[in-house]
Amino acid sequence: MRTAALLDRIQSETLRYFTEFAHPVSGMARERYGDDRWLDTVTTGGTGFGLMALIVGAERGFVPRDAVLAQIDRILAHLEAAPRHRGAFPHWMHGATGATIAFSPHDDGGDIVETAFLMMGLLTARQWLAPFAPALAARIQALWWAVDWAGFCPTPDRLHWHWSPNHGFGRLALMGWHEGLIAFVLAAGSPTHPIAPEAYQQGWKQSPGFRNGQSWHRIRLPLGPALGGPLFFSHYSFLGLDPRGLVEDGIDYFAQNRAQTRINHAHCVENPGKFKGYGTFWGLTACDGPDGYGAFSPRTTGA
Repeated sequence: MRTAALLDRIQSETLRYFTEFAHPVSGMARERYGDDRWLDTVTTGGTGFGLMALIVGAERGFVPRDAVLAQIDRILAHLEAAPRHRGAFPHWMHGATGATIAFSPHDDGGDIVETAFLMMGLLTARQWLAPFAPALAARIQALWWAVDWAGFCPTPDRLHWHWSPNHGFGRLALMGWHEGLIAFVLAAGSPTHPIAPEAYQQGWKQSPGFRNGQSWHRIRLPLGPALGGPLFFSHYSFLGLDPRGLVEDGIDYFAQNRAQTRINHAHCVENPGKFKGYGTFWGLTACDGPDGYGAFSPRTTGA
């Protein structure tokens, strides 16, 4: 099979996770595959990613457009009926009832980063739907306008990851460099509940662990942890945010993503831990490993 045809086949088969394996009631993306304990747990951020994949699938002829429209309708109905926390959604939801599923003992409310991933996918869908399904696009706009981004800032210079009606704000502020950039972009651009500029300028950019500047494998890394961290740092926010030409205050986000990716590849080729398969296969990121889930990266023990 030629390379292009093989790539098309892989992409088409991968899309089945968001179509055939989607939750039968809500149409949302399930959290995991391979363990029946997860069959009714759906993920909000993963659903945002799935919405973008569905649009690509429809445009490329992998799935019928009518089927995608029907699935988006089911997803929207589920989100509209589900409990929200200051307009935001939790990390996990019950796929049939919409009830919040706690991610951890104190994380039983809204997750602003997962909500940002969901909104990124929904806004992409809104633009795609507007010419031929304006009613669906309008329902997405209502969900987008309802998110109280500022309600996740206990102080103007801190955007917090979580807020719970039972526990209040979590202790995890969005600091350092990680996958959360899109939350600041969407929160700053909200037409209804925007955050103050200090949350980004002071709480994010000036936080410990944001800037780096060291080199690994002779590659300079502008931002983030040693050796770059999990590769999803260069994936999640940039599914909807084009980093090319995105330069701000001396930060070139495309250069950052390219440097992290090159370091990740070089680490796997060098394979200092002598792990089977490294080199030919590379791209350390979050997934299920031999001992369960892990955010694997070049600096992770055993990675």
